[in-house]
Amino acid sequence: MPSRIRGQKMMSNETNHLGHELGKGAVMTVGYVAGRSLFGRLLLNPVVMLGAGIAIGYYGYKYRKEITAAVAKAGDMGKDMVLNAKENLADLVEETREAEEAKAKE
Repeated sequence: MPSRIRGQKMMSNETNHLGHELGKGAVMTVGYVAGRSLFGRLLLNPVVMLGAGIAIGYYGYKYRKEITAAVAKAGDMGKDMVLNAKENLADLVEETREAEEAKAKE
């Protein structure tokens, strides 16, 4: 197959692929805008907001002990992570000082 014809076929495939991707993007955009307006209006409805607040309050009260325990555990894990990071940083600084002192002695 001559290179000119092969190049045209490759160009055609790339164009078709690009057109397909653009088409998918356009459909997704239209769907997003249509869904966003309908969903946004539904979420901003005061009755929906009241119902969501009641549901959140109910489950928050029902599982308050588990939520408190999970928050405390997450706080402890965060403290441990910070302490480990400090320790690792201190070790790196100490190793760097030792390496600099070894180079200075040579």
